[in-house]
Amino acid sequence: MTPLVSRLSRLWAIMRKPRAAVGSGHRKQAASQEGRQKHAKSNSQAKPSACDDCCVPRPWYPAYAGMIPECPGAPAGLARQPEEVVLQASVSPYHLFRDVAEVTAFRGSLLSWYDQEKRDLPWRRRAEDEVDPDRRAYAVWVSEVMLQQTQVATVISYYTGWMQKWPTLQDLASASLEEVNQLWAGLGYYSRGRRLQEGARKVVEELGGHMPRTAETLQQLLPGVGRYTAGAIASIAFGQATGVVDGNVARVLCRVRAIGADPSSTLVSQRLWGLAQQLVDPARPGDFNQAAMELGATVCTPQRPLCSQCPVQSLCRARQRVEREQLLASRSLSGNRDVEECAPNAGQCQLCLPASEPWDQTLGVVNFPRKASRKPPREESSATCVLEQPGALGGAQILLVQRPNSGLLAGLWEFPSVTWEPSEQLQRKALLQELQHWAGPLPATRLRHLGEVFRVYQGQQPGTCKGSRRSQVSSPGSRKKPCMGQQVLDNFFRPHISTDSPNLNSAAQ
Repeated sequence: MTPLVSRLSRLWAIMRKPRAAVGSGHRKQAASQEGRQKHAKSNSQAKPSACDDCCVPRPWYPAYAGMIPECPGAPAGLARQPEEVVLQASVSPYHLFRDVAEVTAFRGSLLSWYDQEKRDLPWRRRAEDEVDPDRRAYAVWVSEVMLQQTQVATVISYYTGWMQKWPTLQDLASASLEEVNQLWAGLGYYSRGRRLQEGARKVVEELGGHMPRTAETLQQLLPGVGRYTAGAIASIAFGQATGVVDGNVARVLCRVRAIGADPSSTLVSQRLWGLAQQLVDPARPGDFNQAAMELGATVCTPQRPLCSQCPVQSLCRARQRVEREQLLASRSLSGNRDVEECAPNAGQCQLCLPASEPWDQTLGVVNFPRKASRKPPREESSATCVLEQPGALGGAQILLVQRPNSGLLAGLWEFPSVTWEPSEQLQRKALLQELQHWAGPLPATRLRHLGEVFRVYQGQQPGTCKGSRRSQVSSPGSRKKPCMGQQVLDNFFRPHISTDSPNLNSAAQ
């Protein structure tokens, strides 16, 4: 970028721009987030690492090889993994699927419902119609990454545009990061798009253009692909019988098996993955996983589940618990032992509702799962400067700088900014140094404080009109009398006639 050092017309220093840190959450729970790393895996031991597909660090656990009896009372003859032994005493059989008939019934009911009720989505059509396995896997990969932290309705148009522009891995691999970020604009969590492109380049340049065929190798070889995304691609695109757990699936499993403990904890997360692996239909793994996600998204919703429309309600322990509580309330439970409950004494089962959060009659099945405790979002403030140089014929240049290649909003463009300093003198010095780094020598006397950037934009500065909404701000012409803050921004960005003498706008002070 050409240094903006001559004929400086305006230097607008806007202090205290708050930045809220990215909050926790999944793609519903299993989503890739900014700056997270993939699992570190070893054949000799599980190494804790930050999971790319979830919100909390947790160790990687290998896929479960069949039905898993975690409790001493479970029937014999089912496969058991070494990791399960240490946790047997803390889990009741009440929370498990204990026989083949129950698992078979769950699979059949869920898949029959899915065949009748599934939504017609563009990525599903591509996965069903695409013959080439690499193109099919790529189509699934793009959809799964876009759906992380983003609603289906929002993703549809982005996905359609993406696949039209880059229908193959080779097309995406040859694109520039600027093109990727431009198409991704508005979808959020920009590292997702960057990692998609990095992964496409790796497949094309290092893997001969062929996608890894298993969940294990997908997770191991592709940047940004964690346990959930790898399982989704492997099951949908390649038919691998591997279960997946995202936020929707976790909610379904927690209700079906009355798991009330924190679903983000290592113990509960391990149980959920084990249940998912036990349930996945080996004949139709991709459809089964999508059916479980569809059930959570459309029927077994977080706040207002449609239990009467649920295909597996007869197997749902949360529903059974509601019925049991209703019987207790009517005092007609005596002599009726059809409603099963957790066998261990209160407080001993680590999958039940915690003693500190007992059953809430008003919530019904929404008692499961209880929301995980979250850390409050971290806020930080920065000083931002808009530096404009007038050009010929009334045009102008505005200085934009590129953010670092890692961290929040990596590689994107912004106005120059520095971390907020408590001292005005230190703030001026830091901001001036940043500007001079990009634009060369600048007069310190030209820096003026105009206010908080978003408050100025909304017209919420003291002495100006209040309560401006974003829709109003985006359409200033729709208001009869713009707020002072909006006037400042409108005047700043409106093309103006170049002058030889610098002009400093300080109307918002």
